[in-house]
Amino acid sequence: MRVNLLGAGIDNLNMQETVHKIAAFIKSGGRPRQVVTLNPEYLYRAQDQPELMNLVNEADLVTPDGAGIVWACKMAGTPVPERVTGIDLMLNLMPLAEKEGWGIFLLGAAPGVADEAAENLRKQYPALRIVGTRHGYFKADEDREIVEQIKAARPQLLFVALGMPKQEQWIRKYKDEMQVPVAMGVGGSLDVIAGRVERVSPLLQRLQLEWLGRLIKEPHRWRRQLVLPKFAGLVLKKYVFKL
Repeated sequence: MRVNLLGAGIDNLNMQETVHKIAAFIKSGGRPRQVVTLNPEYLYRAQDQPELMNLVNEADLVTPDGAGIVWACKMAGTPVPERVTGIDLMLNLMPLAEKEGWGIFLLGAAPGVADEAAENLRKQYPALRIVGTRHGYFKADEDREIVEQIKAARPQLLFVALGMPKQEQWIRKYKDEMQVPVAMGVGGSLDVIAGRVERVSPLLQRLQLEWLGRLIKEPHRWRRQLVLPKFAGLVLKKYVFKL
């Protein structure tokens, strides 16, 4: 079942249920599926950009990525069980991918990052099948080459780290051609898995203050974080004050 938040449908599933649903997508052998991990920044932008909203509502699975979305769903009277972030979902899929023999393709981030992420994943999951990597510093006229590379590798899971909304738009544009069972955008996850960027402390994660930890570690993000109070104001206006 999906809940509606500011015009976007979000699947009302916890982490374990989300993993199971993705596994069902892969095992069904049906059409290619797109997973969107929806955060406040994307949803706020989508209020004025119908293309972004349509992309979310056409996705096969939409998760609440971040404490802001979980809080907003509660304010809307349609609470979701927990946040299901891109990096956590990706990491929760790895043990199952190793067990099932699913092929993994990592696309995105700076040159060398996807390779380092792949190496670290293999250290933790020695039998994991990583069938391809490609950095994200490519031009539009290279899309065809990359699509062909992914098609030839035949992964079951494609993780794209190009940043929102570019990664979601890229997946939607090419998913039918690539024929990957499940593709999802993962933002800066490859940098974290590669060890290039340190994730915030578990304490801040538990307190749902990961956004604050990222801001402290990466002060240049402050402009992006300005969206959070605007998003909160929009939620309060619509669902609390009914304006």
